[in-house]
Order: sequence, then C-alpha cells, then structure tokens
Amino acid sequence: MAAEQPTATVPGDQTRIHNIGYRSYDGPRLGRAYARRSLYSQSLRGAYGLGRSAKSKVLPMLLFVVMCLPAGIMVAVAVATKADDLPLDYTRYAVVLQAVISLYVAAQAPQSVSRDLRFKTVPLYFSRPIETSDYVRAKYASLASALFILTAAPLLVLYVGALLAKLDFADQTKGFAQGLVSVALLSLLFAGLGLVVASVTPRRGFGIAAVIAVLTITYGAVSTLQAIADVQGSSGAVAWIGLFSPITLIDGVQSAFLGATSAAPGGVGPSNGEGAVYVLVTLGLIAAYGLLMRRYKKVGL
Repeated sequence: MAAEQPTATVPGDQTRIHNIGYRSYDGPRLGRAYARRSLYSQSLRGAYGLGRSAKSKVLPMLLFVVMCLPAGIMVAVAVATKADDLPLDYTRYAVVLQAVISLYVAAQAPQSVSRDLRFKTVPLYFSRPIETSDYVRAKYASLASALFILTAAPLLVLYVGALLAKLDFADQTKGFAQGLVSVALLSLLFAGLGLVVASVTPRRGFGIAAVIAVLTITYGAVSTLQAIADVQGSSGAVAWIGLFSPITLIDGVQSAFLGATSAAPGGVGPSNGEGAVYVLVTLGLIAAYGLLMRRYKKVGL
C-alpha cells in the first residue's frame, strides 16, 4: 500500500477568520465632557467612600459627623439658654476645627491620586478621550467639592438652628454667607495643596504623612512663632508670620475682608494692605494645581 504523500502547505493557508459575534458600536459617543463629568462624580463619591468597601466609608463619614457634632451642640445650647447669639461665629468654625479638616485632606488626597500613580493607570486615562488637564481639573474639583460639603454642612446646621432659636435673621444670614465664602476659599486652597503634595509619591502612607506635615505642622509652627512675637511686643510681625500656614492664610483673609475675628494672638488680624498680600498668596497657592498638571503630563507619556 502506497504511503500518503505529505502535501505542501502555504503559510497563508493556515489563516482563519472566525465570526465570534463582535459588532461595531453604533450608539452615541459622549466625548471628553462626559468622561470628565464621570471622573469628577466618581472621585467625589470616592472621597466619602461611596461605591467602595464598608471600611473605606468609616473614616470620611466619621470625620463628617465630628465636624457637624459641635454645631449641633452649640445650637442646642443656644436654644436651651435662649442666647442672643451663637457661641461661635460662622467664620471661626473651620479655623477651630482645622485639625479635622486637615486629617480629611490627608486621608482623601492620596486616595484620589496616589493609587493611580502606584498602579500605573494614569496612561490609560490619557489614551482617550480625556487629556491631562481634564484629569487634573476633575480630581481638583472633586476634592474641593468634598471639602466644601465637609465644611459647609456644619455651618448650615448652625444657621438652621439659629433661625429655629429665633435669632436675628439679618445678622445670621450675613454671618452664614461670610462663612460660606470662607470655607469655599479654604476648600480650594486645601484641595490644591493636598493633591500636589500627594502626587509626589505613589505610596499612600507617605502621601498622608506629607499632607499632614504641610497642613498641620506648619500651623503649629506658625502659631508658636506668632505667640512669641506677640509676647515680645512685635505685633507687626504677627500678620506676616501668618503667611506661612494655609489655615492662618484663610484666617487672615477673612479677618481682613469678611469682618471675622482673627485667631492670631491678641485677636488682631492683618490690615487691608496686608490682607491684599494674603489674598495674592492664597490665590497663588490655589493655582498650584498647575504643578500637578505638569507632573501628570510627564507620567502620561
């Protein structure tokens, strides 16, 4: 019996095309704006642990309660004692609870950006359709919005409680509006600084420590130097020392232009001229997210 002769095969003959059911996408293409909004909303939800594990919700929700609890106690005291005014001004509330705000930023800023750096997912964001500026602005806007919710909620509790206690409507409305302006500026400043510092390292633990150092340690150092200057009679130096801490910057701006009582030693805030310098420095630091944009342009290459 004759053996079968092997047949010569051409490499092209091995090619096969299989129909596995893939179809082209015929729906609407929503583009950059939709991607930007989606990134913003997901980052904002993530700042409070929404859509994540139960463990991720504990700290932000706890800090939110800690921010609002003193406001509720103040309202209860004002109602019970039939006080003529609230125990604490609207503009002073965030300054008094600045440690809670700093802890929130230290926890959430690294969560927002450090994981993308650590797991090298940033280039995937920039593949299409968003660009570097879209990513940075969405992250910045989401953290600033989360901070505004954290700081404005207790002011709303104070305002509603003051109206229920039948305090003067005009005075309370004016104070509430000034407080909202103050915490909006604080949210923009703290969000920008927190994201820039957190983006330096992909390690979340290092990012948390760095943000705490920038926001909290600087406040302690500046407060100490201001107290020393006030004791030595150098009251003119107190205002200029306040330029070197984020929370004292906000305190100086609101005491110069919003009629707030300064938290500086002696209760004397900067003059209008010094307050203008405070505003310029604050706006310059808020624009620090431009540094973040340049960093992510390098990462996305």
